[in-house]
Amino acid sequence: MNYCLRCNMLWTMIYYYIGSDEVTTCASRIFARMTPYNLGKAACVCRKWRNTVRNPVFWRNACLKAWQISGVVENYKLMQSNYDSSWRKMWLSRPRVRMDGIYVSRNTYIRAGIAEWKITNPVHVVCYFRYLRFYPSGRFLYKNSSDKLKNVAKFMNFRSTKSCHSGRYTMSEDKVEGALLYPGMRPTIWRIRLRLRGTVAGANNRMDLLSIVTSGVQENEVPEPDGDILGVVVGWEDDETHNPEVPAISHTRGLTPFVFVPFEEAETSDLNLPVERMDYYVPG
Repeated sequence: MNYCLRCNMLWTMIYYYIGSDEVTTCASRIFARMTPYNLGKAACVCRKWRNTVRNPVFWRNACLKAWQISGVVENYKLMQSNYDSSWRKMWLSRPRVRMDGIYVSRNTYIRAGIAEWKITNPVHVVCYFRYLRFYPSGRFLYKNSSDKLKNVAKFMNFRSTKSCHSGRYTMSEDKVEGALLYPGMRPTIWRIRLRLRGTVAGANNRMDLLSIVTSGVQENEVPEPDGDILGVVVGWEDDETHNPEVPAISHTRGLTPFVFVPFEEAETSDLNLPVERMDYYVPG
């Protein structure tokens, strides 16, 4: 039996035994707890669910949470002026960084091996990842590691004691700019610029790396651990450094685009495959 037909039959039985008002109220409460992407999946099940998820309240809550830095008033103005007073259209059309998973950049390198007579291949391929996790508050976590995604996703949060670097980011249209501080005897500022895009409307599941720059900073410029590191580097040029012992370096390696992976797919993602099974990955 057709899946949609079975779904309609089930809904008909529920309406008969419970009543239409109770069913609608119950469905609305369930959908109110769902993420926008799960709402999209639910809309594909049947016509009744598709009509239910059109409730603007669901999309308003999602938008206000996604762009909470902008504030409620500013979000309302943008929704009315740029998106035909539709929260759903705003959600699908306005670029935003996703918070329900991790952006992963997979980079492979060729390393020289030991050229002994027993070894037929004197070089081997190694794989390193860049990980980015964003938060609505304007903070983000960064990690550069050879660890697989399924391992990193378990501890990439502010409560973990693992080595993740914390920074601040800002967004203008589809451009994302972030900065963090590498502590040490010679503090180093790490700056990144990205362009956000999606493989389908509303996905926001790709980030192209525009630049990665490291440069020095004076001790008196270093902010508090939770301070505004972006305020320190505002107006800096790419070749600018404030410590002659730490020159500004524009990095040209490891610039593969970031791919977004939701937390529920971290264990099964193809990005966990070893090099011998996937020596490179095409982000698309």
